[in-house]
Amino acid sequence: MAKNQDKSMEADEVEDMGADARVYELGFHLDPDLPVEEMKKQYQAIHAAIASKGTVVAEVEPVKIQLAYTISRQEVSGRRDFSSAYFAWIVYETLATDHAEVLAAMNANKFVVRFIDLITTKDAARHALEVHEMLAKMPEQEEPTDEVVSTELDTALESVAA
Repeated sequence: MAKNQDKSMEADEVEDMGADARVYELGFHLDPDLPVEEMKKQYQAIHAAIASKGTVVAEVEPVKIQLAYTISRQEVSGRRDFSSAYFAWIVYETLATDHAEVLAAMNANKFVVRFIDLITTKDAARHALEVHEMLAKMPEQEEPTDEVVSTELDTALESVAA
């Protein structure tokens, strides 16, 4: 489940960060071959590392997705291709020095297939979370079959020709 806010630091500690603190969005893919329990442990470890360095503003827990393209990675045993992954994101506020430590931890985590870390705002993060929650509540729409698309196309062409 998504969480709107995590009180990882006391309010006075966040205020002490002052103008030097920035808000970052960390999006990452975890190894799709991990058993669900191990994936959850890895996610919690990443979350805990971030929470120890700042304040979690918003997050979406991992969901297994098909990737738009194959990601290849060289490992000790050879090249490994990923066509799916567990995707999650965490938005957090922290100081630049602590941010560098979060990035170093992500680089060192062998279960992270790929990640991206961007500067954002709390408002943008909260909006993204609202959109995610709204989309999660919508019923899935089925993709039209080729037969349905073909029939609709034929009908449209006939009406234009008439």
